[in-house]
Amino acid sequence: MLLEFEKPIADLELKLQEMKDLAKGRNIDLTADIQSLEEKIQILKKETFQNLTRWQRVQLSRHADRPYSLDYIYEMTNDFIELHGDRTVKDDKAMIGGLGDIDGRTVMFIGQQKGRNTKQRQERNFGMANPEGYRKALRLMKMAEKFGKPIVTLIDTPGAFPGLEAEERGQGEAIAKNLREMFMLKVPVICIIIGEGASGGALGIAIGDKVFMLENTWYSVISPESCSSILWRSWDYKEQAAEALKLTAIDMQKNGLVDGIIKEPLGGAHKDMKTMAKTLKATILEALKELDKIKPEKRIEQRIDKFCSMGVFVE
Repeated sequence: MLLEFEKPIADLELKLQEMKDLAKGRNIDLTADIQSLEEKIQILKKETFQNLTRWQRVQLSRHADRPYSLDYIYEMTNDFIELHGDRTVKDDKAMIGGLGDIDGRTVMFIGQQKGRNTKQRQERNFGMANPEGYRKALRLMKMAEKFGKPIVTLIDTPGAFPGLEAEERGQGEAIAKNLREMFMLKVPVICIIIGEGASGGALGIAIGDKVFMLENTWYSVISPESCSSILWRSWDYKEQAAEALKLTAIDMQKNGLVDGIIKEPLGGAHKDMKTMAKTLKATILEALKELDKIKPEKRIEQRIDKFCSMGVFVE
């Protein structure tokens, strides 16, 4: 799948492949031409991805080939053991979690999971967790706290599931309880937005000592499409809505809402998942090293101060 702004690059890459095939098939020396075209492609890539609009970054965060939570977890850890169920209703497959070994250290990973094909997307509910998903996440966080294991959450959701049955089972209460309980966790908590970070669906697992965003992700109270439909009664103004929402990683860091931006490979995380996972792993280990030096009581105090200092109000 190609996004509109990726097509000029893809066209040149196709020409490059044709040139290589021609040189090989007819035994012609096209080294200089191939090198020139490769340089041209690299320059175009840098220009394109350094100057993406906010809406284009939203599109990139939803790319069909983009790595999901389990992709990163299996790449970063050894012997990952997925844990299931909220012990009340059922196992919500839109929210995954479990213990994994990362360079000899056991970490509790929790994240939202989307699907690759139609069947998987339905099974994972498009990454939109129900109340039992948030209750499962909290259960696993409490387990991690009990055994003194740090928590890493991977956020990638278009929002919590808004269906009637979710509201009947206490969607709002489940998310609110997570917010309250995450503030008081005694173990280090690292939150990373790896794709979409929409509304309370994202915030329900995003209260941490360190909050990071991948370079081509977004974090906002509402998606550009939904914002457009409310303000203009149409999805046609989603690009203007994205600009107004200021929802990119750069915007979030500028406003002091996240602690850092994790750089992606040129072209997006899906272009080189192994390198992206390696960078993610290094960021997690570095953050844990820093947080380990702080006493639990101090970490909790700093966590509360961090979120309470966000935003302004006028009486």
